Amino acid sequence: MLRSARDYFAATRALEVETPTLSTGAVTDVHLASVGAIACGQRRYLHTSPEYSMKRLLAAGCGDIWQLCRVYRDGESGRFHNPEFTLIEWYRLGIDHHSLMSDVERLISTMLPPSRNFDSAERLTYREAVQLHAGVDAFDDPTAVLIARLESADIDVPASVRGERDACLDLIMSTLVGPNLGRERLSFVYDYPASQAALARIRGPVASRFEAYLDGIELANGFHELGDAPEQRTRFEADLAERMRRGLPSMPIDQRLLAALDHGLPDCAGVALGFDRLVMCALGAKHIDEVLAFAFARA
Repeated sequence: MLRSARDYFAATRALEVETPTLSTGAVTDVHLASVGAIACGQRRYLHTSPEYSMKRLLAAGCGDIWQLCRVYRDGESGRFHNPEFTLIEWYRLGIDHHSLMSDVERLISTMLPPSRNFDSAERLTYREAVQLHAGVDAFDDPTAVLIARLESADIDVPASVRGERDACLDLIMSTLVGPNLGRERLSFVYDYPASQAALARIRGPVASRFEAYLDGIELANGFHELGDAPEQRTRFEADLAERMRRGLPSMPIDQRLLAALDHGLPDCAGVALGFDRLVMCALGAKHIDEVLAFAFARA
């Protein structure tokens, strides 16, 4: 599968790159936890993805790039999660998230065995996916309706989630929507709520972001990338304020990324694909441990 990936990127003229695993900056996203490390007496963080460093290369003029690497996320362990896992991440210049979805579809089709051939991918907006599989309007229904829908499916809604609209939507996606996606073919969900933009551009009420699903498993997360340094700083600072509110540790903002954005990020779209999860789909595995030589408990 990796050989197929390398052949694909070579054929599409993307440069394979390597970036540091250790960084002075860390991820600020409240949904991710960086793994800290000490190197040469200095505090560093293992990257949760190579995104920040790869964007520095894009700003330096590298053109289309891709990377295969190990990444680390603290507190993530379970059926589809291991604290250390493999990502394939890539960026294409001059395209948006819609064109990148087609790119993702071609790569996945190339990497999967012939027995997993599928028809053209399904594409649903976030609103359409939630309406189809959960029966609620993700943009217009009040939070109380979202909670009632979860409870009607006997899903426990923690107190910490009840007051957070996006948290309720995340729970709906993970329990009612995501498991039903990609059952007959690859599924893409795009145009997420603007409040869930992460590092994507925003267009009115929606973010130029997508996720890919197969066999009910989220495989990839992609953006039409935000290149506005002041806006990105504002989002990082909002993340830190939310971390403080939730009692989570503060994380150092990656100032080198912001400097690169200020220098000028070319118009591009980028995506991260979980390789281990794709292997699960290729083999019909039920747990990520089945496709890892040494899962976390045995590392």
